[in-house]
Amino acid sequence: MKKILVLDTGKEWGGGTNSLIELLKRADRKRFAFSVLFYDNYKKGEDSDVKTEIERLGVSFKLIERPRTGIGVKAAREAGRAALSLSAALKKKYLFNLDYKHRIVPASETIADELKGFDGLYMNNQPSSNLEGILAASVVGVPCVQHTRIETRLNAMEAKAVNDHVAKVVCVSNGVRDSLIVSGVEPDKCVVVHNGIDLSARPIEDRDDVRRRLGISTEALVLGTVGSLVKRKRVDMLIEAVSVMQGSIGGLLIVGNGPEMQRLKNIATKTGIGDKTVFTGFCTDALSYINAMDIFVLASEKEGLPRVILEAMLMAKPVAAFDVAGASELIDHGVTGMVVKEEGAASLAKALAEIIKDRTRLKTMGEAGRARVSALFGMDRYVSGVEAVIAEVFR
Repeated sequence: MKKILVLDTGKEWGGGTNSLIELLKRADRKRFAFSVLFYDNYKKGEDSDVKTEIERLGVSFKLIERPRTGIGVKAAREAGRAALSLSAALKKKYLFNLDYKHRIVPASETIADELKGFDGLYMNNQPSSNLEGILAASVVGVPCVQHTRIETRLNAMEAKAVNDHVAKVVCVSNGVRDSLIVSGVEPDKCVVVHNGIDLSARPIEDRDDVRRRLGISTEALVLGTVGSLVKRKRVDMLIEAVSVMQGSIGGLLIVGNGPEMQRLKNIATKTGIGDKTVFTGFCTDALSYINAMDIFVLASEKEGLPRVILEAMLMAKPVAAFDVAGASELIDHGVTGMVVKEEGAASLAKALAEIIKDRTRLKTMGEAGRARVSALFGMDRYVSGVEAVIAEVFR
């Protein structure tokens, strides 16, 4: 049995958290003994948190403190921003070097102490946010695996650290793999294992019950999205697209929470669709809300392989998304949904109009999506793929 330490440097619950928990739940306990290391015990809605959910699986959970930034470092950071304001490249390099010296290296020393006695390290984010883990593994002299869940661009030092010290990089999509190779990561290190979904998962609440509870007509044509309300998700673009076609749309369902919430509410009001837009906040039963939609939309500017698209396909919903990493690998354009090639709310509105112009097409696309996810993206395939990489590295 191999003892593996899992490092997660995230700050909020997301698709990567769900995928990690599914891996810990289903991995072969006769071959692998996992313990996890987190900086933050972030919430899962109002009733749970990541520590609770992981310990329910019988996996040891430990929190470590992030290195504190002193007044001197903060002052140096602000001085550097001011002095290098005319050169974005120099400013970025200066801030990285400052962060490397005063946060990443001290954090790596803490992680190295925790890593002693383990056979290897498995990191659950991406190289830029796991650099301290990569350094720790190199100091202790154990192999490490990096699971990269979003399209990313590395600087030269980060790419070198991956090439020198990471045994394998698990990429959730070909798009993520391509972004790493462009950044200078050796192709042979990159292995694509697509995210998966539990094909037996079902919504807890009935479609019409969800709609009635939210004050949405059971007959209305409803678009929706699910995810953290952050700028990268570009929910404002979805709202703008719906405002353009509001005569065709009966409701817009926005499921999630985040710093963009109030701004998005203001935009919905300003564009004239505040009365038909429902913000639910964070929910633990995303499937019930997705099932209450007629079309699922993801307007993100950057992704890896969005689990939420898999959930929408499982619920037999057509999906519209921009052509970002992962989306085009999930959506069969024109068959299970639409991949929007051109940027902007107008392009998104045009794609959505194409889907809804024939209502029978909604059902046909949805059924094709469910068949596709069932054939290619089951959870067992995902877990066995990651296990194969771990077994190879830690043998």
